[in-house]
Amino acid sequence: MKKITIAIALILSFLGAQAQTKSVPTPAAADAEQESLAKDYLSQIMGVAVSATSNMKLFHFVYDWIGTPYRFGGSSRKGIDCSAFTKQLYSDVFNMSIRRSSRDIFSMVSPVGKDELKEGDLVFFKIHSRSISHVGIYLGNGRFAHASSRGVAISNLDEAYYSRYFYKGGRILESFKNEFSSASVDDKFEEKPTN
Repeated sequence: MKKITIAIALILSFLGAQAQTKSVPTPAAADAEQESLAKDYLSQIMGVAVSATSNMKLFHFVYDWIGTPYRFGGSSRKGIDCSAFTKQLYSDVFNMSIRRSSRDIFSMVSPVGKDELKEGDLVFFKIHSRSISHVGIYLGNGRFAHASSRGVAISNLDEAYYSRYFYKGGRILESFKNEFSSASVDDKFEEKPTN
């Protein structure tokens, strides 16, 4: 019994010495580990390989809004429609002002095919209509975020419903990006009235 007690004491002292000599992770390493864990978590929830993305801001934005109820004409956390969600995302994530309706947003894009979509592109649908009636933001791996009738959600373009009504993908035209950039520069240097 004495031998077992001594062996246990030696093992515990060895483990204690090992624990004391281990290096404490640097804040940068801890931040990198947290970022990696966040990417893994968001990948599982969204069904997208977030580890391959460079735009975590996009995925954090979508995650924060998931479950927000749908409300036609709404533009807040109490209720939001598809175009207001898209407009808010583009403002917060890409620092870009886009138009308010799905049809007007479509007039700002260069159409792209389903197989050419990239993260952050827009996806347009003609649901029970001859004109564009729905918009979402492409996340990758066939998935897109949008304010649907069941609230802000992530759906798959290959689902029968969305595949049936998919119209086109779109990428914001450079002219609109440049227009917004020059407008924000002008705003910064605009003279303020004096009293």
